[in-house]
Amino acid sequence: MTAATAAVELDVRPLGPYRLPPAGRDGILRRRTGALVRVLHMDGEQAVARAWTVSGAVRIRGEARTRETAAWAVERMRFALGVDHDVRGFQRAFNKDPLLGPVIRRKPWIRPIRRPEPFEALAWAITEQLIDSDRAVRIQRALTWRYGRRSACGTLRDVPAADELARRCQPELQACDLSAGRSVALIRASREVAAGRVDLSQHEPAWRRLLTIREIGPWTVEKLAFHGQGRDDQLPAGDLAYIKLVGRLARLGRRATVEEVREFFAPYAPHAALAGIYLLNAPYAYGGPPPRRFRGPAPVAARW
Repeated sequence: MTAATAAVELDVRPLGPYRLPPAGRDGILRRRTGALVRVLHMDGEQAVARAWTVSGAVRIRGEARTRETAAWAVERMRFALGVDHDVRGFQRAFNKDPLLGPVIRRKPWIRPIRRPEPFEALAWAITEQLIDSDRAVRIQRALTWRYGRRSACGTLRDVPAADELARRCQPELQACDLSAGRSVALIRASREVAAGRVDLSQHEPAWRRLLTIREIGPWTVEKLAFHGQGRDDQLPAGDLAYIKLVGRLARLGRRATVEEVREFFAPYAPHAALAGIYLLNAPYAYGGPPPRRFRGPAPVAARW
């Protein structure tokens, strides 16, 4: 990034086993020469953040016009990559759980994939409502290409800012293949954030106001909370993957309801969303045979 005049570089030792996540399908987080790289913006000032592994640590480098913004980019990248996310207590608590234990022992490096800024998580959650992941990625790429902020080098793009999407009209977002209702929801949510009426750093108050917007329901808010605000207790219970998984694990002979999903994961509180991510990495998550007998937290759901 030729415009950068300040750089901050930090080696972070993850808490427990760790692996860098893959590059994002939406084209925002990219892998280049062994490093993950993306562009970020703080109050309109651009920063480029890079992360790569070194001996026993993850090295994160932020470059920007000012040192303050470069340091902010490092901090946001740390959050997004989960290098400070301590899941050891969760793993100790459920290491012998018949459902979670095998995954914890086989893949102890699993961390949620976060978004560096909560608005990014909110906007992308709205685009993912009730559609398949491939179509959602196409919508996200289209929105980023048309309205995203380009890096100084011209090869990276950031997610569109709230004030940018707030200026859009419904047909413009529909041209990106977003439905009419969700286009309106994204515009209204962007206006609330841009105007300061929704402060995404204030979790519960922000959720309550967002839920007043038509087309924004609990699933969208839970996606924001888990992926954008670091809330491991907020399971996106309406996710189709969980509805199918719980129906199979609880031997319901059908898809579970949202409330049944919540009840299934209730014994894993306050780590319900984290438990969900681990279960989605289990061999039985997508068709493999589940354990025959449940012990520990799982029977709460399995004894219906």
